[in-house]
Amino acid sequence: MDFNRRTAMAAGLGAVVAASGATASAATPTTVTVTVQGEAAARTNIPVRRDRRASGGRYLGLWTTEKPPARTGWYATYTVHVPRAGVYALTAVATAPVETPHTEAVASYPHLSVNDGPFTEIARSQPHWYESPPAWGDLSVLDLGVIELRGGTDTLTFRVTEPTVADDTTAYVLTLDRFTLRPLEGHPALRELSVPRHRAGEPALLRLALDGHTTHAYRVRYAVSDHHGRQAATGQATIAAGDTGATVTLPDLPPGHYLVRADGVTGRFARLPARPAVTGPTSRFGVNVWASSLVPPSRLADFAAALRDMGAGWVRDGQSWPAAEPVAGGYDTAQHDRRTRTLRAHGLAVLDVLSLAPEWAMTDASLPLPADLRHAYRYARRLAAAAPEALQLSNEPDVDTTSGTGDAHAAFVKAAALGIKDAAPEPCLVVLPGIAQTGPFQDLMLANDVVRYADLWAFHGYPDPTEPGEPSFPGAADEQHELARRHQADVPLWMTECGAFQKARPGEDLTPGQEIAQARYVVLSTVEGLAAGNDRQFWFAGPPLHDDGVYFGLLDRDFRPLPAYSAFAALTSLLGAAHFTGPSPRLPDGVRGFAFDSGRGERVTVVWADRPVRLDRYVTGTAYDMMGHRLPTGRPVTASRDPLYIATPADPPPPPATTRPRARLSPAEHIVLAQRFSARDAAPGKDDGDAPPPHGYRLGRRTRMTVDVYNFGATARQVTVAAQPVGGGWTVRTEQRREETRIRVPAGGRIGVDFTVRAESSVRRRIDRRLAFGAMLDDHSEVPASVALIHLR
Repeated sequence: MDFNRRTAMAAGLGAVVAASGATASAATPTTVTVTVQGEAAARTNIPVRRDRRASGGRYLGLWTTEKPPARTGWYATYTVHVPRAGVYALTAVATAPVETPHTEAVASYPHLSVNDGPFTEIARSQPHWYESPPAWGDLSVLDLGVIELRGGTDTLTFRVTEPTVADDTTAYVLTLDRFTLRPLEGHPALRELSVPRHRAGEPALLRLALDGHTTHAYRVRYAVSDHHGRQAATGQATIAAGDTGATVTLPDLPPGHYLVRADGVTGRFARLPARPAVTGPTSRFGVNVWASSLVPPSRLADFAAALRDMGAGWVRDGQSWPAAEPVAGGYDTAQHDRRTRTLRAHGLAVLDVLSLAPEWAMTDASLPLPADLRHAYRYARRLAAAAPEALQLSNEPDVDTTSGTGDAHAAFVKAAALGIKDAAPEPCLVVLPGIAQTGPFQDLMLANDVVRYADLWAFHGYPDPTEPGEPSFPGAADEQHELARRHQADVPLWMTECGAFQKARPGEDLTPGQEIAQARYVVLSTVEGLAAGNDRQFWFAGPPLHDDGVYFGLLDRDFRPLPAYSAFAALTSLLGAAHFTGPSPRLPDGVRGFAFDSGRGERVTVVWADRPVRLDRYVTGTAYDMMGHRLPTGRPVTASRDPLYIATPADPPPPPATTRPRARLSPAEHIVLAQRFSARDAAPGKDDGDAPPPHGYRLGRRTRMTVDVYNFGATARQVTVAAQPVGGGWTVRTEQRREETRIRVPAGGRIGVDFTVRAESSVRRRIDRRLAFGAMLDDHSEVPASVALIHLR
């Protein structure tokens, strides 16, 4: 029996069915559920589309790049009849605004108006949408929250005014098969307990909100507990008849993280330390945000303020290159530019990240990079013109599943870096790609001399998810600093991703034990990262984020602070400028300690231990707990897994040197060499970073290839290109059987020089060798070399 026949048969159970296409069914003998078809709008400017998988064979389907009408937006208004006034759960079969496990398709965040009231964005978090069960096609069964209806005839209007990133463009998307209203018995009921962010010394205002208007005085008893579960306050409040909420003032509480509970509802709030952290570009603390995917537009301003109040000076964000440049030279960065302005308006410095190239710019052989590096140059120059504080030249290219090689990525980095540095007299900082792990991909990039094009070296570090117990700081920082010393890279190192893998059950947040483990790791990983020499440390991630069973965010699924948020705030408040001065001496066995100069005349030592250890005779200053609560003087101080801060007076250090863009690059450095092979000669592929050797291009006994010579300078250049000896039975010659050739490359141009690579019979198969090309200008200045790996397939 089809859906329409089933619901029509249920109409005799007391439901009033709207003429606009609603149907009703009985969930229980006294509960009637009303379902409305998406194509049955009373008024709309959105087209109806046909699909036999839809419940009625049709659905409401908006997909357009055309801007919405200014007065109405893209909208659909529905007339619904429900048997009585009350609170209803609203669900819909529609496309979610974020990717889900069963589809990569996304829609715009919808706005909803009930009975011509104000529009409100359905601004649920990524975990809410991510866990939506599949319906059909790209549609999911979405939980849209609860609404209050007056009964009889009500109107619901869905509206879209903001675009979303849809594949290779920015579009306005709303796909709606049907929506369902289910009455909730025993409502209105308590919906939310919330306390706005505030600092110690400011009033803590507890807001109690119902999901509808109460017809009688609604009394609530609440209890507040700290992050240890200890009761901190109790009280009661009354919501007057006809109201939906009330506000009460909580008693004075120390800084920290708190839960407030009443009537089966739990709220969370952070009481921040009285002293704000250092903010802006001089801050050492950052957070990954990926705002376009993880933060609904209506929440962005408050989210940015929450990060600033937490003490994050930097945010790491990005946008889709395919959406930003859907056709060559046709840029559409308006949405991203607005997000960047919002973040910066709240005092946050922005590290932007270049994404993978658009499909139109790639070939089978160049994937995942543009085949013509001039596209990378122009796109990076365009992004730099928007003046973010820094631009990172891709994210974890070493662990994708493509055949992209370190030499190809190095050429891409050089081209993009030149675009950034040519964008303005004082360009933003150039940050090397965020490398997931040391290995042949990064080694090859570094062999191509990319560091000279950058201002900063970036990498990522996560604990081993299979390691039992609480996470421990990985060895990535030591490995990367050693690699930088080996390559004589005189640039600061940033860990642009660091986080912990916390398993979460679908539909639920972390357990209390996981929350505390995350809070500890926020502190320990940041402290150990700075102690290892990292100039900046970025946590992954700030917004609610659930990915394949792992929860990363500092905020819960309702954008409320987790304990890690409060621990981050205490860390940034107490460490201040966070100049690492060295390991703390004279601590008892089993206790670790790292000392920092706060820049405010204080030496702050962070200490912790796997097992409790008394520190009384070692503590001469003021002690604070993990949440920034000052511990009473004269009482025992014990180091444990929860970090402690011990502050003592100290002479302030000289002001730190600010990271500035390096000197402008020379004419020879504006020449970029890129080796180009056919798709049949592609490298075996990285297999998410775990591919075994060999790693180079797979060649036959005789292989033709090309060295592309790019001139990103403003003047035409004569360039002599030469193949360096390979050895081991390999030879490289031009088509004229020479090892070098002299060409003229116009300003902004590209010239390809063809070479033939031969492997003699003595060459063993599947053994990588280095294939290098150098170049020189007529003034004998050397062009940075191009170094690749090759092997006989």
